[in-house]
Amino acid sequence: MKTNRPYRKFMPQQKKIEELEKSSTRFRRIYSEYEIMSEELWNLENAEGPSVPDDFINAIQLQTSYLEDEISDWLIEENSSDD
Repeated sequence: MKTNRPYRKFMPQQKKIEELEKSSTRFRRIYSEYEIMSEELWNLENAEGPSVPDDFINAIQLQTSYLEDEISDWLIEENSSDD
């Protein structure tokens, strides 16, 4: 079940994100992957029980960071085209 929770980092740009998701399948795929990776990272970092290797968590953090950068680039580009 997918929660419809906006991710905090991009909360102020949620309206732009919704517009981009409607107009670009590539952006929609990238943002969807970001949501999944962010949720998984949170779950891994806060899970009780057997610990996950640091290398794995670092890889998830790195991938999430790349996705955040790409989303930020899309939002900056979208804002500059609005001017």
